[in-house]
Amino acid sequence: VQLVESGGGLVQPGGSLRLSCAASGFTFSGVDMSWYRQAPGKERELVASIGSVGDISNYADSVKGRFTISRDNAKNTVYLQMNNLKPEDTAVYFCKARIVIWSISHEYWGQGTQVTVSS
Repeated sequence: VQLVESGGGLVQPGGSLRLSCAASGFTFSGVDMSWYRQAPGKERELVASIGSVGDISNYADSVKGRFTISRDNAKNTVYLQMNNLKPEDTAVYFCKARIVIWSISHEYWGQGTQVTVSS
């Protein structure tokens, strides 16, 4: 299983970024995917999640209306569109795959991509 995030960077407040997470090594279309973030000195927190076919998504209250999670099962990729970014969105962003095998849940993480929101 491999998850590779990209798309992070430095952006001014109010700006936008789109993160991508390219997946390989498993049947992507059958797996729920999530984005998490971790700011310095803070615990990792769930940002958004999406069901295996993209019909169900959930968001942290802090990003509702600004972030959109989506997926392209043909490309084995999950995205996080981030608009109206705020300094408090600064964090390392990780994607996570939750793979259930014989009723046992396994979690796999990418290496993360840094997002910095600053003027």
